[in-house]
Amino acid sequence: MPFTSLGLGAKLSQAIKEKGYVEPTPIQAKAIPVILAGGDVIGVAQTGTGKTAAFVLPILQRLNATRTPGWQSAAPAPGNGSRKGRDASREPIRTLVLTPTRELALQVEESVRTYGAHRRIRSVAIYGGVGFEPQVRALRAGPGIVVATPGRLLDHAGQGTIDLSRVEVLVLDEADRMLDMGFIRDIKRILALLPERRQNLLFSATFSEEIRSLAGGLLHDPATVQVTPRNTATQLVTQLVLPVDRERKRDLLSHLIRSGRIEQALVFTRTKHGADRLADQLARDGIAAAAIHGNKSQGQRVRALNDFKAGRASILVATEVASRGLDIEQLPHVVNYELPMIPEDYVHRIGRTGRAGASGDAISLVCVDEAPLLRDIERLLGHPIPTEVIAGFEPDRRIRPEPIRQRSGERRPFAASAGGPRRQPGHRPGRPINAPNGQRAGRPVPYAGNGHAPARQPGHGAPRPVGHAPAGQHGPGRSMNGRPAAHVSIGNRPPDRRFVAMPGERLARNDGRG
Repeated sequence: MPFTSLGLGAKLSQAIKEKGYVEPTPIQAKAIPVILAGGDVIGVAQTGTGKTAAFVLPILQRLNATRTPGWQSAAPAPGNGSRKGRDASREPIRTLVLTPTRELALQVEESVRTYGAHRRIRSVAIYGGVGFEPQVRALRAGPGIVVATPGRLLDHAGQGTIDLSRVEVLVLDEADRMLDMGFIRDIKRILALLPERRQNLLFSATFSEEIRSLAGGLLHDPATVQVTPRNTATQLVTQLVLPVDRERKRDLLSHLIRSGRIEQALVFTRTKHGADRLADQLARDGIAAAAIHGNKSQGQRVRALNDFKAGRASILVATEVASRGLDIEQLPHVVNYELPMIPEDYVHRIGRTGRAGASGDAISLVCVDEAPLLRDIERLLGHPIPTEVIAGFEPDRRIRPEPIRQRSGERRPFAASAGGPRRQPGHRPGRPINAPNGQRAGRPVPYAGNGHAPARQPGHGAPRPVGHAPAGQHGPGRSMNGRPAAHVSIGNRPPDRRFVAMPGERLARNDGRG
């Protein structure tokens, strides 16, 4: 089935051909016609299935078909140098894409520029951790498409530097991850800034009851596009568990790299400190490694990723922030140096390999402490993961399990299956507190920050429930043109931290951290 049969125009088809794609993936074949027709969509698809193009391509087609005459000039009318005149002359923001991390925002915006190369629609990525003023200037230029992380977008809304009143299409990308990171209240506040009539597209790698709930309050008669079984790992990834003592994990990883069994790999740790420590240890072993996590500046993260893609670093050590936000072509290996506390995150991690039809390997180094986490993952997958013991690294059966380390110098009971204490938003990692009402016992609350994020200015108002719009509107539930929509899935998310700003304080929230 060629892309032209989906209703895409010649310019887009040319850009697709230049990228080397001949036939659409299943998610693209199912979602593109529905989105072109103006319907709401819930898209459930693993990473690496082409879901970004599944919404970028039809959005570009629709915006180009109805673009504002003279939009490229974005210049004030003659004789009118006022701010109001300049605002009136520029192209309005017609599409808003929300992503959980800055890396994903950059990649989605890059896809917009790539596929729109032959019929340009101005776009911009808005995210925390970088300067505020350059983004203000980019917004003043009149982008038709804005790709943003929730916190920084609300910062701009609070400063009055962005106008969302004419948005026609809203996309929630990696919606389950946004819920995991505590962005649900931010999402509700953003919905209150959008017009009532719009098209809503929701994409998620997992299909949970929490995602269903979010979709029910956001989308109107959505079509469901699901191309993978619920919460399953991609079939192109070969999974393997290597049992090893906790103190010998680094030695085993170095052995696998030196022996050639692992060449280039994305290696996951649970903590930022652990990522830095492992990258330093591998460097001392003579292995080129870089670390990427939320405490790194955007420049540091970009450099580390570029070094990895260019082969200057064979190992990229990352925290959970990279499990959804990185798109690395032909990545042969993913290594779980430490298993995630949430089973669904295992699926997200290993989805970094086995993409776009290529096979990949996912290797998990599992010590006795992580046996409950492994059982939870296998229960989610519906089958056991094959195990191999590496000669010379046989686990010592006399070693007793210890609580999982959450932070340097601290240990906690197993949170994934032993009902251990969990964090509330705003508390330092590893500080046990009672779980708030309404949260499921035994599930850790992901921590989206380092405890020092600048506060958000007051004035945003109380968050409105999903489905409720500003006074005088009837809620965001309907699609842009009243047609039915399509369907995706999302997962549940804990409540996020609240911010209180001092009067006159500038907002520069650094969201999208891991």
